Amino acid sequence: MTDWDERYRAGDTPWEKGQAAPPLLELFDRIDLETWGGGPVLVPGCGLGHDVRAFAEAGLAAVGLDLSEIAIERARAFPVVGDESFETGNFLSSEWSVGRRFSAIWEHTCFCAIDPLDRKAYAESVASLLDEGGLLAGIFFLTPFDPGEKLPGPPFATSIEELGNLFSPWFERIDGWVPQRAYPGREGREWIGLFRKLSSGSVAEET
Repeated sequence: MTDWDERYRAGDTPWEKGQAAPPLLELFDRIDLETWGGGPVLVPGCGLGHDVRAFAEAGLAAVGLDLSEIAIERARAFPVVGDESFETGNFLSSEWSVGRRFSAIWEHTCFCAIDPLDRKAYAESVASLLDEGGLLAGIFFLTPFDPGEKLPGPPFATSIEELGNLFSPWFERIDGWVPQRAYPGREGREWIGLFRKLSSGSVAEET
């Protein structure tokens, strides 16, 4: 299991780009703010919180969550820009999630960082935390490495088919595309997916 605090201590943080994810900013231009619901928006695996602050600047309450206490300490050290907050916790743990509800979840660096064997638990956590009609929006790594590279990860790759299978018990996919904006080196390697939480009746009918 990755020691994320040690990665931050060592400065071994290639995912830290010093700015909000370009695909998120593209998404802000593409969908209305109302699509995110009334808030708050949860950002699991938030790191230093650049995406969280982007939501806050846009006028939405946002909660950043990370396993690393060091990451959260550094996120809190940035100037407050709106209604943002940061917590240390495990997104996959019911001990953290019990009693919490969000209008939307923004996925950027959590799904690709966890063990692929935990992806079903990830999908279950998302479903349990979102209100009916809530939005799961994310940028997912399809090809994190160059052809021929055999690196163990993280990040771990996924596929559009896998994402559909994982989330289909609770969600319907409402849109998806390869973003035009990306960090340098990630062009064409990522996919934006938008999923809407089904009503309990719809879930019951499908299962």
